[in-house]
Amino acid sequence: MTSPAAAPAAPSARRQVVVDTDTGLDDALALLHLAGSPHADVAAVTTVYGNCGVEDAARNAAHVLRLAGLGHVPLSLGARGPLEGEAHIAGYVHGHDGLGDLGLDRPDPDVTPETSAEQLVRLANAAPGRYDLLALGPLTNVALALRLDPLLLTKLRSVVVMGGSGPYRPLGEVLMVDANVQNDPAAARALLAAERPAADTVTLVGVDVTATVVLEEAAVESLRRAGTAWGDFAAATLDAYADFYVHEWGRRVSPVHDGLAAGLLARPELVTGTVSGPAAVLSNGFATRARVLRLPDGTPPAVRPEHPPMPAVTAVTAVDRRAFLADFVTTLAQGSPR
Repeated sequence: MTSPAAAPAAPSARRQVVVDTDTGLDDALALLHLAGSPHADVAAVTTVYGNCGVEDAARNAAHVLRLAGLGHVPLSLGARGPLEGEAHIAGYVHGHDGLGDLGLDRPDPDVTPETSAEQLVRLANAAPGRYDLLALGPLTNVALALRLDPLLLTKLRSVVVMGGSGPYRPLGEVLMVDANVQNDPAAARALLAAERPAADTVTLVGVDVTATVVLEEAAVESLRRAGTAWGDFAAATLDAYADFYVHEWGRRVSPVHDGLAAGLLARPELVTGTVSGPAAVLSNGFATRARVLRLPDGTPPAVRPEHPPMPAVTAVTAVDRRAFLADFVTTLAQGSPR
């Protein structure tokens, strides 16, 4: 049972962000980018399984927080697996330790006595309207938090999810795997079905848009030449990420999945297109995706969801890629501008 909600907090000029993460390669850079943003503060980090086990996710998050000078930020351990079924760990992408097996010094971190779900509920109730949630991994922690407090989303300023597949694509287009949804479809349904004040309370930054924002080889070289601790870490991390994506595109490049979600939360003006509408989590027996039930022309699709459509959600469909990538690389090269 949750305690009575406090009075709504006055909005801050800088977004106060709780980052829920399965800290793999792109999560680590998203967290570092957010740490360097003049538009946001990392208020807390909650960890979950996914790209690696939850203990490695916590070690990796702590490593990034120390690098960013944010060792004081509270860090919690969360779910070790999905609400239903077995955990799928993406070691073939992120390495066994989640950070490309680069041999980094990652001592066991100090974690809060609260679980990730408990920490999220406590923060939201202590200061309604103050915190933004950035969900970068499977949504299991969020679903568990909603079990503790079904009104959680009414107490958060916003929720930005790196997940979903947006509206249906034009004929012939193929999408990347919607991994964060596929890893726990029941948790994704719980989030999308939860009570919230408006469609834009929950924003999906899905694989339909993150796959279009690609970091080129020249950008990685510029990070390597920067001569900073942040730049060195980013370049090594992106090299490890390119080891996977070179098999997709034949070049040592990588999409900025989680980093884009972080960048858009901090700078929503970089969003140039969205669509809102009823949402559903759908499976064709092979892939599971979170969808906005809209065709490219705005009409409903010819699908019958297994579960009733959920309340309206907002999905990002287009971004200012050039401005985002310039900001992302500059921040990672220079470190915090504060």
